[in-house]
Amino acid sequence: MIRDITIGQYYPADSVIHRLDPRVKLIGTLLFIISLFLFNHFWGYVVASIYLFGIIKISKVPFKFIVKGLKSVMMIFLFTLVFNLFMTPGTVLWSFGFLKITWEGIRIAIFMGIRLTYLILGSSLMTFTTTPNNLTDGLESVMGPLNKIKVPVHEIAMMMSIALRFIPILLEETDKIMKAQTARGADFETGGLVKRAKSMIPLLVPLFVSAFRRANDLAMAMEARCYQGGHGRTKMNPLRYYKRDYLSFGVMAVYLGVLIGLNILL
Repeated sequence: MIRDITIGQYYPADSVIHRLDPRVKLIGTLLFIISLFLFNHFWGYVVASIYLFGIIKISKVPFKFIVKGLKSVMMIFLFTLVFNLFMTPGTVLWSFGFLKITWEGIRIAIFMGIRLTYLILGSSLMTFTTTPNNLTDGLESVMGPLNKIKVPVHEIAMMMSIALRFIPILLEETDKIMKAQTARGADFETGGLVKRAKSMIPLLVPLFVSAFRRANDLAMAMEARCYQGGHGRTKMNPLRYYKRDYLSFGVMAVYLGVLIGLNILL
């Protein structure tokens, strides 16, 4: 399960998506997530599917690697499906006591499942094709206008970047601790829910100790380098929009225009 978590990882490849400005990918991801809730009909999902899988193909990130990250959120996925399946009123197809499955519930459960899957795939694709440093610069630039109302934009972007950077490190540390505990006779796979929860204690304690130690080392390193936030800081490679970035904005506009047009017509 630990190896299946791919959130926050960067997949190096030579593709147009990798070379896009991080601001384009951030804005594009946000617009794609919003677009998933603009429609509720079959053709809207067809257009979203073509758009998403087209970008995945262009990114050159293996589809199996992207789908691998869905395993870590399978419980949320199943809970969403079951909740919508049994709690949506409408034409009853099957009932047992207070449990009822309706035609409307099946339809909403399928659509919500697709939306949740596409939301995770689209968000993961952004981290797969953007390095943590570029993501930090993009976040800081996109949130730049908030500086006028005294929002610490640079600090927020830095915290998010550090969090994303630490995810793979902590996952690797967790895997090492699990292997060490398993070699000493620990069992993480068998037993009921309570037993499995108790078996996680020998894993969580050293993991938290390691995380706090790494955080303290990072804080000391930043302090030793006289880090004092983003005020007055410059960048070695300032972000610039290129032709491919403007073309990407055009593709996003066409995608949103098609969805809005379908909503009007249907």
